[in-house]
Amino acid sequence: MPVTRFDIALRRPLAGGRAFGEVGPYEELKGRLSFAVDPTHAANERITDIGLAPDVVNRGNTVTVPNFNHATRPVFGPDADANPPIDVGDGFLMRRGWAVVSCGWQCDVPELPGLFRLYAPEARDAGGHPLRGRIYVNLQAPQPVPHFLLSDRGHLAHPAADLEERDAVLLVRDQLDGPPQAIPRQRWRFARAVGGRVVDDPRHVWLDGGFEKGRLYQIAYTAIGAPVLGLSFAALRDCVSWLKHGGAADANPAAGDVRWAYAYGRSQTGRFLRTLVYWDLNVDEDGREALDGIIANVAGGMRGEFNQRFGQNSKDRPQMMAHVFPSTDVATTDPVTGATDALHGRLDARGSRLKVFHTNTSAEYHRGDASLVHTDPDGRRDVAPGSFTRVYHFAGTEHGVGVWPPTDTTPVAADPSGWTERSQNVRNTINYSRLLRACLVNLDRWVTEGVEPPPSRHPRVDDGTAVPPESLAKVFEQIPRAAYPRHHARAGRRDFGGDPELRALTRIPPREGAAYGTLVSAVDDDGNEVAGIAVPEITVPVAAYTGWSLRHPDIGGAEQLLYFAGATLPFARTRDERARSGDLRPSIEERYPSRAAYLERVRAAARALVAARHLLEDDVDLSVTFAARMWDWVAARPTGSP
Repeated sequence: MPVTRFDIALRRPLAGGRAFGEVGPYEELKGRLSFAVDPTHAANERITDIGLAPDVVNRGNTVTVPNFNHATRPVFGPDADANPPIDVGDGFLMRRGWAVVSCGWQCDVPELPGLFRLYAPEARDAGGHPLRGRIYVNLQAPQPVPHFLLSDRGHLAHPAADLEERDAVLLVRDQLDGPPQAIPRQRWRFARAVGGRVVDDPRHVWLDGGFEKGRLYQIAYTAIGAPVLGLSFAALRDCVSWLKHGGAADANPAAGDVRWAYAYGRSQTGRFLRTLVYWDLNVDEDGREALDGIIANVAGGMRGEFNQRFGQNSKDRPQMMAHVFPSTDVATTDPVTGATDALHGRLDARGSRLKVFHTNTSAEYHRGDASLVHTDPDGRRDVAPGSFTRVYHFAGTEHGVGVWPPTDTTPVAADPSGWTERSQNVRNTINYSRLLRACLVNLDRWVTEGVEPPPSRHPRVDDGTAVPPESLAKVFEQIPRAAYPRHHARAGRRDFGGDPELRALTRIPPREGAAYGTLVSAVDDDGNEVAGIAVPEITVPVAAYTGWSLRHPDIGGAEQLLYFAGATLPFARTRDERARSGDLRPSIEERYPSRAAYLERVRAAARALVAARHLLEDDVDLSVTFAARMWDWVAARPTGSP
């Protein structure tokens, strides 16, 4: 078995020894897994550069408990506790007796206490020298800065091979798909500003006069030193196989207790799981399927640079990557390039029964790639998923699980810089974790009992609920201060050169081609989406909830979408208030005779979701609680506030 050792660094009762119903108490273990991977084995042959590396070690952290248990995530910083107590929230996962395993697969996370990582070896050429290759990095800040680290969100940077490289290029744009402007080479350096001086640094880029807030900068250069990123898939796969099949003699703390395994990935890790599926890296060296089910959440239609030489794990803009097509699980043909491919092609070819849910919010649709999960590349026809796939759209939600209390200012996600971002609207407040909980239960029953989950629910071309984003303007232009985007950056074809499987890229910056067919959900006259699965607060609304919001002028780029953000656009409280504001949407008093009547309608909507198996019975009261707090917030808002 590839797992050779488990060194436990921390062992303690979870939540102070609290018992979770009949399941009882849990224990928290934290440590390192050591692996010895056979580079010649067929299970590993699709891992880029594996033949150029030795073995690998891994440690893990989690997003699963916060997203399913309505718990808070720890905040890691230079002075943070490396082993903070785990907030178990309402104990949803533990009450059901599920073990939660977190595998640290990423080798470029910031060097902060408590962040777990994969210690990936570096690939070397035949002479034992570090590899060199081109890299393409996107940079943006909500305030003026003199220099940037050559990475996203403070992750470890790929150093420049030559500080004087003539072929290095720095571009600036005002939209991700807008025309680029080259910045003269003599105006910038691989350097950083320190104490009033400019100091050469292969991991930073410095610009004479500084970088402007909100503008999009892209740098292409030759990097040196390539970790074998694809070993992250072997680490996850072999960790799961060890837990399912390893005995006590293999230092398995759950020996004999784990039969089924499901992976949950959110955002970046959702794209990681889509990439694992694409390369079919789920079969271990003994020929066994590791994972039995997957929920790839808010990944949109993308994969990522997770199995690519000089790849960047944190990269998440579809305009910056070669990993959009194929987005559908079954085969489609790109009419522009002529390529035919399927995300699940390798799984289907070997008859795998791996069950996969692709779940997305409105934000991934408005950023320009989520609709590609269920349409052809031009967005002209629907594509039905395969037998072991479901596609669900969580209507009227933003990328995260909602922002509460309501605000227009939030920290930059997962960034150690301390920056904050501001949107032109109050952020989307809808917490869709309830829908994820139902998805997990449905996935579990599908795997263990053969009970088919509910059919896919998402915007469709054939019924007119999947529409171009520009078509929504006529609704939102009637809503005071909605600030609907005038430009929607499309995901587009990008020719990066290199080998046909895109394991090493050579044309950077890429040759830019035609845009894909971006579609979003149609909306009703209130501004709420009509397609997908809607939580009760949207079915019975006191506001419109969107997956888009523009950047505030305070942080620059005011014509750009604030990435990942959605908006809450409350209704007027009274007929008179509506008349004064010019809002054509019926007011709250015109819709609902009382708070109690409103909440009773919410409860009925929740029960309808339970009947459709998109909500658990346990979460009916929670839905009423969420609706009540939103009602109270709208009622308490000052007159005329946005």
